[in-house]
Amino acid sequence: MFIESFKVDSPNVKYTENEIHSVYNYETTELVHENRNGTYQWIVKPKTVKYEFKTDAHVPKLGVMLVGWGGNNGSTLTAGVIANREGISWATKDKVQQANYFGSLTQAASIRIGSFNGEEIYAPFKSLLPMVHPEDIVFGGWDISNLNLADAMGRAKVLDIDLQKQLRPYMEHMVPLPGIYDADFIAANQGSRANNVIKGTRKEQVQRVIKDIREFKEKNKVDKVVVLWTANTERYSNVVVGLNDTMENLMASLDRNESEISPSTLFGIACILENVPYINGSPQNTFVPGLIELAIQRNTLIGGDDFKSGQTKMKSVLVDFLVGAGIKPTSIVSYNHLGNNDGMNLSAPQTFRSKEISKSNVVDDMVASNGILYEPGEHPDHVVVIKVEYNKHIYIC
Repeated sequence: MFIESFKVDSPNVKYTENEIHSVYNYETTELVHENRNGTYQWIVKPKTVKYEFKTDAHVPKLGVMLVGWGGNNGSTLTAGVIANREGISWATKDKVQQANYFGSLTQAASIRIGSFNGEEIYAPFKSLLPMVHPEDIVFGGWDISNLNLADAMGRAKVLDIDLQKQLRPYMEHMVPLPGIYDADFIAANQGSRANNVIKGTRKEQVQRVIKDIREFKEKNKVDKVVVLWTANTERYSNVVVGLNDTMENLMASLDRNESEISPSTLFGIACILENVPYINGSPQNTFVPGLIELAIQRNTLIGGDDFKSGQTKMKSVLVDFLVGAGIKPTSIVSYNHLGNNDGMNLSAPQTFRSKEISKSNVVDDMVASNGILYEPGEHPDHVVVIKVEYNKHIYIC
């Protein structure tokens, strides 16, 4: 059975006019290596960790600022929300398609909440807590290309032409703010797109991003802002003692205009200083130790090291299933079929390496979980292949 909403009646949950208070006791175990009766043994002990949550019952007016707003992800996300908001339908080769939120965790996923008369009961994921609806989000952001969102959508070539035509009037007035561009951190072939960049030193660039966030918040009268990195995958930053290993060293390096601070880390610094949540959707090491320490010190949320929503997710599920079933994967070949600008950027060895590390790491933990199948240091032969898609013209296709 599927129900649309529910309320929790529990001594661990309290509803007030403005907040929802809840207590969750996480039951787990801890291991200790103890000397008992003259021999060391592994001892498993039960452990309870108590978590207290406070959720605002008032859904804020939310602004989401995307770094790389004019890219494939940013333009498609914006277009998808508008298409749903306006109830747009469009013709495909097969049928008339109506906009929907399939693929959205908050809008299309469900959860099991219990049973009723022996029947399993499910509810929408979005009914768990008060959540912002996508159509109430105010979108904005930065991009190193000055194309408006309608033209960026056309450049991305993700959506059907009929849909693009209907979306254009809603998107052609949306223009990204200048972004931070550093040719050393992404592929050289991205230089031709970089006509909309923030000038100045790295510290001045951080100050400009802070100014942009404040002005966006004021202009759109939003209560909260979240910044999401959905721009190009960068190469890995070098983590160096005295450069970015501590909060103090990172901020001193910013003052010295050190070249090894990546654009994604600069955006992170700006968000943390402004106490704005910052989510990283690409696989580079944006969160160098100094940035993590800064976020902890200022109590600002940061998270993410790649969306992992496609091939990487499928590989994670399959390897987990196989190893958990006692089956030993000995060889894994991961094919990423990429089109548009993502494939172009990952054609550079230094940016591809970031993707390769991310996609390899998801296997490591699963392999380490089974010492029966794998000897210490043993891993499956794992190859990551990036396949760039090309189009051809033939007859009327």
